[in-house]
Amino acid sequence: MIDRIPGGALVSNIEITAATVQRGDIIQLGGRACRVRDLFQLPQGAKQLVFDSGELLTIHTRTRLVAVRTLRRR
Repeated sequence: MIDRIPGGALVSNIEITAATVQRGDIIQLGGRACRVRDLFQLPQGAKQLVFDSGELLTIHTRTRLVAVRTLRRR
């Protein structure tokens, strides 16, 4: 699903994994929207996500999350 948010940006809900997560993805955790500021590769395909709030989340290769991603204009 693709929607417009205020300001005209296009956003899409997508399923992400450790292999597909990107900086700027917004993940809803515990009712709070958390934006991925940085990420680090860990052993065996896992990734550690750093959110704008400074909180950390480690996701493993089988972790599946739903995120909102801003689509870039071409």
